[in-house]
Amino acid sequence: MNNDKLREIFQQQITTSKDSSQTTLEKTLQVIGFIVGDEEFAVPILNVREIVKPIEYTRVPGTPEYVLGVFNLRGNVLPLIDLRQKFGLERKRFDADTRFLVINHQDQIAGFVIDCLTEAIHIKESEIDYTVTQESKEDYLIYGIGKQEDKLITILKIDVLMKQEF
Repeated sequence: MNNDKLREIFQQQITTSKDSSQTTLEKTLQVIGFIVGDEEFAVPILNVREIVKPIEYTRVPGTPEYVLGVFNLRGNVLPLIDLRQKFGLERKRFDADTRFLVINHQDQIAGFVIDCLTEAIHIKESEIDYTVTQESKEDYLIYGIGKQEDKLITILKIDVLMKQEF
């Protein structure tokens, strides 16, 4: 990801923060939005260590299909998880929009393949629906559904996303 895109995202956050400070203060969740398949997902911005263009990775035998392998990011060897496969979608070749979303949670760091980065988003707590059923493993990953203008964004639970099942 280039620095111009990051600056744009952070500038958007600053502008949104200024706008919201002029109205009644309401608790908001700051997230990074991204696309996997046809759906928009998000994770808390504080857990995002960085976003990088795809780099070479090494396959590790004996791991689930959604674990693509490991990659070296500035001397740190990190697991690489394909969210498309983890969510039961068909694997897709990396393209110009594909990114590795590097997430940090309780001293665990992992990379997740996403189809496309969208934007930094502020979602009001009152705009998050927490009544998501847990009928499938995918739903178990869901923290809530955020309502943002004319779209719905599935907010993922970082602790469940980072849980190693291999």
